Amino acid sequence: MTLLPEFGNVILTLISFVVALSIIVGVHEYGHYIVGRWSGIKAETFSIGFGPVLWARKDRHGTKWQIAAIPFGGYVKFLGDANAASGKDGEAMEAMPESELRHTMHGAPLWARSATVLAGPVFNFIFSILVFAGLLLAVGLMTNPPKISTLYPLPYEGITIEEGDQILAIAGNPYPEEPTREYFDALPDTLLLDYTVMRDGEQMTVKGPQYSPARIGMVQPRSAGEAAGLLAGDVILRADGEELENFGELVSVVKAADGGPVRLNVWRTGEEKEFVIQPELRDVPTADNGFEKRFLIGISSATFFEPVTERPGVFEAVGLGVKQTYSVVERSISGLYHLAAGKISSCNMSGAIGIARASKDQAEAGLVEFIGFLALLSTAVGFLNLLPIPMLDGGHLVFYAYEAVMRKKPSDKAMNFLMSLGMALVLSVMVFALWNDIFC
Repeated sequence: MTLLPEFGNVILTLISFVVALSIIVGVHEYGHYIVGRWSGIKAETFSIGFGPVLWARKDRHGTKWQIAAIPFGGYVKFLGDANAASGKDGEAMEAMPESELRHTMHGAPLWARSATVLAGPVFNFIFSILVFAGLLLAVGLMTNPPKISTLYPLPYEGITIEEGDQILAIAGNPYPEEPTREYFDALPDTLLLDYTVMRDGEQMTVKGPQYSPARIGMVQPRSAGEAAGLLAGDVILRADGEELENFGELVSVVKAADGGPVRLNVWRTGEEKEFVIQPELRDVPTADNGFEKRFLIGISSATFFEPVTERPGVFEAVGLGVKQTYSVVERSISGLYHLAAGKISSCNMSGAIGIARASKDQAEAGLVEFIGFLALLSTAVGFLNLLPIPMLDGGHLVFYAYEAVMRKKPSDKAMNFLMSLGMALVLSVMVFALWNDIFC
């Protein structure tokens, strides 16, 4: 009996991972393919996956489109390539007429090769921007000032704020156009606050809970909170015996415990339950793109209501999509730097198993969350491929930069050596990340 749920989890993990990876790889490789074709470089094979071919067809341009049995990546093999890694097929190219060499990856002009290689990461970034923008257009943005669509259940007496109210001020402080953490931190530490609201065209003062009460908005997968049995929607009444007015006080209690177990008394659908949670030490990003070590229990807060949303304009949504994609790249650079400098734990590097687990978690969370995860993953793949490592797109661009400056290509011998070195480095990192997935 117990094996069936575990088997189901494995299947869902594999399916989620294969779907996510296939979409991201497909976007990346299509960028190489279409820009190569526009640049006059002929693609012989476009493959999703490696190994034995499950399905294939040839289009009118002579490109063979295929799906292979091992779904952990993909490639475009251009004319003149010896393999999926774009190694040069010297014998085949020597036998080609001069007119045909122009259509190979190795015989095309420098601008065409550079554009074709750069297109893979660029298409990943474009995909991320469009996905982020599409989600904003579908889900919408919270109105400002916020208007209450649904009130979440809370075990507090004296709440008179209602659904449909629009919040104009909290504790006498007008709701800002751009809310900041400082604004909410400055609110009084009382269980209920005075809210100035607009209700049916009339302005009035009512009672409501803290904007971020001690209510769990999300429990992170494979966290201490999930292991203990906490659920989204739980309201934490007391932490280590201390009455909580807002979520920030819970953060203070966990910090004061300094890694020791924390006892939580939780209200759940009218009943009080008790949990003992062992916080875990994690590297947490800071506002200045650094990291700090903190003990966490893996839960996050939310407002006490579901807000009314409105759809942004297309240009606004795209602009926000660009901003979000840039933010992911910025955090990736910061994480890579701190990891290389030994300032954060190497356990922060995840491999295929970690990505598979994350894919499953987001698929279980819902379609919107899974699509958002695809955008994050696409940005990460685009960024990683731009690293100046031989075998990756960034490595090829370094070779092209050398060619542009020195007016000659690197020798085939040097290229083969550097490509082998790059492959060894990439495989080593993959094995190390896989080790982290299993043992961290």
